[in-house]
Amino acid sequence: MTNQNLSLKTIIFRYLCGNRNPFSAVFVNGKFCKNPNLTITNDFSFSGLSIPRNTGNQVGSNVTLLNVDQIPGVNTLGIPLARIDYAPNGGLNPPYIHPRATEILLVLEGTLYVGFVTSNPNRLISKVLNPGDVFVFPLGLIHYQFNIAKANGVAIASLNIQNPGVITIANATLGSNPPINPDVLAKAFQLDKKVVNDLQVKFGGSNK
Repeated sequence: MTNQNLSLKTIIFRYLCGNRNPFSAVFVNGKFCKNPNLTITNDFSFSGLSIPRNTGNQVGSNVTLLNVDQIPGVNTLGIPLARIDYAPNGGLNPPYIHPRATEILLVLEGTLYVGFVTSNPNRLISKVLNPGDVFVFPLGLIHYQFNIAKANGVAIASLNIQNPGVITIANATLGSNPPINPDVLAKAFQLDKKVVNDLQVKFGGSNK
């Protein structure tokens, strides 16, 4: 890479991060590697994961992701972590995929009905989990968690890559911008076009 290919902002950022040769810094998964000589204790720690999160939304769940943005010391190590809070009686982490990661889930509170769908044939692998139980969701497969307890649910999830990505199925298909042609979705889901239009309005991907 030549000097001309780097923006002034990039050069300044690398210099301020302690790399006096700004053209030799490493950029991994969208993040710069910090000069090891400039790391501090707070780069490797985070406080507050014990604090309950607000689940007063349409699906009744809240995901608190800890990645390189919150803990710079995990950069390149491939170990992001997440706290997931579920509302009582039906708090849902709706069907989604991580296109680049496998997830392992540890239940701390509540009773979670969880599962994933295999790839062709589409077989559901599911289980009811109690506190202390663990479940693995393989890379790239649709999965979910649903709190069937009368009390709040809490789980800790760990993933095996720094930038796992997340695609929530309903939001992606019905709320994309610009919206997908409703004829496509009506045929794909075998639904009436009016139903698709109504769902797109609900998810913010309206064609109207």
